[in-house]
Amino acid sequence: MLHEYRHVITTLKTENAHFAKIFERHNELDKKINNAESGSEFIEAIELDTLKKEKLKLKDEAYAMIMQYKKANNI
Repeated sequence: MLHEYRHVITTLKTENAHFAKIFERHNELDKKINNAESGSEFIEAIELDTLKKEKLKLKDEAYAMIMQYKKANNI
């Protein structure tokens, strides 16, 4: 997720518990979605859609936090 901000993400994960929680949940969802799409885990289509929406919401929230951090730290 957002690999181009790897340095900021590493810093935020250690300094901001909420960001760390968002990042962890995003990765959990990513794994579950990938497993469902590869066929190694069964998930109803409606649930898969819900998981994808939640993942996108978390990514948007993480991105906003990254941009806020960059602005506050003149990066």
